[in-house]
Amino acid sequence: MSTRDRSHLELVPLQRDVNEAPDLPFPAEQAHDELEVRPEQAVEQAVVEAELVSDEPERARMLPSLVVDRVMVVRTSPKTKKAALVTAKHSTLVLAGWHSWAVRMYSALTDGVIREQLRAAKARGDDEKVAFWLDKRREARRDRRDRIKELPLVALRMATFTGLSLAGFLVLMIVVSTVVWITGAGDWTDTWLWLGGVIRWLIAAVTFAWWVGVFGWPVWLVVAGWREGNRQPTAGPKWLATSADLDVDVRIDEVTITAALAALRIPQITAYLKQKLPLQFLVTARKDGRGTYAEVRLPTGVPAEEICRPAKRAALATGLYRATKEVWPGVGAEAGILKLWVADKGALAEGAGPYPLLTEGVVDVFKGVPFGKTLKGDPIVAPLMERNTITGGMPGQGKSSSARVIMAGAALDPTAELRIAIPDTNFDFEVFRRRCSRYVMGDENEKVEWILWDLRELYEDVQARGRLLVEHEEPAVTRALASAGVGLHPLFYLLEEAHLAIQHKEFGEEISQLLCDIVKLGRKRGIHMIVSTQAPTKDSMPRDVTRNCSNGIAFAVGDHVANDALLGQGAYRAGHRATELIPGTDIGTAVVKGFTGERSDLVQAYFLSVSKRNDQVTPLIDRAMAEIEKRGTGLPGRCRPAPVQQRDLLEDLAEVLGSEPIGVAKLPALLQNLAPRWQPYKGLTGGALVDQLADLGVKVPSTGNKWPVDPEAIRAALALRQGGDEGAS
Repeated sequence: MSTRDRSHLELVPLQRDVNEAPDLPFPAEQAHDELEVRPEQAVEQAVVEAELVSDEPERARMLPSLVVDRVMVVRTSPKTKKAALVTAKHSTLVLAGWHSWAVRMYSALTDGVIREQLRAAKARGDDEKVAFWLDKRREARRDRRDRIKELPLVALRMATFTGLSLAGFLVLMIVVSTVVWITGAGDWTDTWLWLGGVIRWLIAAVTFAWWVGVFGWPVWLVVAGWREGNRQPTAGPKWLATSADLDVDVRIDEVTITAALAALRIPQITAYLKQKLPLQFLVTARKDGRGTYAEVRLPTGVPAEEICRPAKRAALATGLYRATKEVWPGVGAEAGILKLWVADKGALAEGAGPYPLLTEGVVDVFKGVPFGKTLKGDPIVAPLMERNTITGGMPGQGKSSSARVIMAGAALDPTAELRIAIPDTNFDFEVFRRRCSRYVMGDENEKVEWILWDLRELYEDVQARGRLLVEHEEPAVTRALASAGVGLHPLFYLLEEAHLAIQHKEFGEEISQLLCDIVKLGRKRGIHMIVSTQAPTKDSMPRDVTRNCSNGIAFAVGDHVANDALLGQGAYRAGHRATELIPGTDIGTAVVKGFTGERSDLVQAYFLSVSKRNDQVTPLIDRAMAEIEKRGTGLPGRCRPAPVQQRDLLEDLAEVLGSEPIGVAKLPALLQNLAPRWQPYKGLTGGALVDQLADLGVKVPSTGNKWPVDPEAIRAALALRQGGDEGAS
């Protein structure tokens, strides 16, 4: 290429390299679609060395002149998008309202309500109702025909009435005008002039109203249609929803409940509703406490139990615009009847609210203690006297908190004695220590043995109280006896994490038996056992304990076995199910039995914090101790130390032996009959007894391999020991 040819080739350098633009929302090769072309004279030109690759100089001259100056990205504004969605949504609501009017008008003109009831009766196979609604339809059609036949006569009557009214009014005006003229109050025409003015005013008012109606009628039609459409829970497709609809609340009525059930996609319900058959509401949606209650008969083949399952319950809550914990389905009087309670939006967020005795007040345990609120918002009291309580559930759901609430209430009765035993190491009840006459906490064998000794002593107290009731000629402890200071004060014993004590390898069997005996016999004698456990199974909780606890508190549990252990045999089958509580979601909510006249209640328990940052129990204990000090009777039950070993083998042998020697193999059974609750005698063998006697200085001969124990040798060893004790003293 010649120099002259090169002078023709003028290349404009790029101001910005497309490939170096990090903020481009598209690949560099697509950048040419949005390039701006700057006029050639506006760009500083430079001559560069280049090689001509085309015989078309004009094209080669034009292409390099494209310079990237500014890249413009066009996006839809969020406000524009939202405005479009809102417009489309509200337009859909207007159309839905007009459609609703049309459907209702058609239904009214064609006996739609009667036809729906007739179809529903046919679907249920109710011949009596079918005949009833057929008669109703015939009556409605006959009445409609009669009204149509009477329309000409009605029109004639209206015309006659109008004519007579005008004639009467004309006569009245003539009379009034004549009276005005005769009395000199004015000319005869004055009355007619006044009438003309009134007529002109009426014409002007009608004209104004006409034009207002002409221009306002479309506005009213749109607004009224929108209001009607807004009542339809399914109006408009879901993609039209905006962020403002996320917190939407709907009116819970038959329409919304039906729509929510339809959304569950249960085939029988879907097929039933496709036939335009209405669901039968045995109890129409009505206000009930903090929510709405309804009962609905489900289509054939749909048990209410299916809708009570956690997955269906969550789906139902979605259809009702509620959190899962705000929707509570249940089984009604029949398997196919759904009982439904729906909380007002956000009503359950605060739980049961603050404990009512947090700042003031005392308790009479004979009247019960505050426990929580039903889902409807009604306060509920836990009855205590002549009762026992079992509380349980999965970890972290509220069982220990519920026991704490009951014990806090009992602590505020200055006549009540409190004992707490925890075969574990935790802080849940440490703040109660100074209010208790006995407090044992720890997982060591020594601590579990103390719990065993305490239960033995409590069993002895049960028997002693029985004798006191006989002396006072009362079948059960009364308020008067409890306050009299005769040893019949209310006693509340909490065994927290009871399964750990019951399943203890060494002491569990006797603890289990003692619990059974105490819950059977103690309730009428003023002793209330509170058993708290995570695992109420046949292995971890004796059935005699669960059967004799008339108060049952069940937080979320994993299966029907635990459910029935807490709420009574057959509770699960009868629809009283803590298995439907969702762990982590329904914390603090329990199914309780024995608190009211109902078979069970759903209750949100009060919560009392014992954390260092928010200790709510210590002020209650301070108030309780002040009340006890005011009475001057001291802490009920006194602060007794943990019991110690009290049996003596030699003394017991001296008691069971007669005058003749007895083979050592027979003695363990005699010792167990003498002290059936004494652990060292359980599992005692003859060989072990021989060794123990040898340690005590009593030698047992093997005579005939029978190893007879001579009572004289036992008494001699006792006398020798007593003599040694006296000498030492």
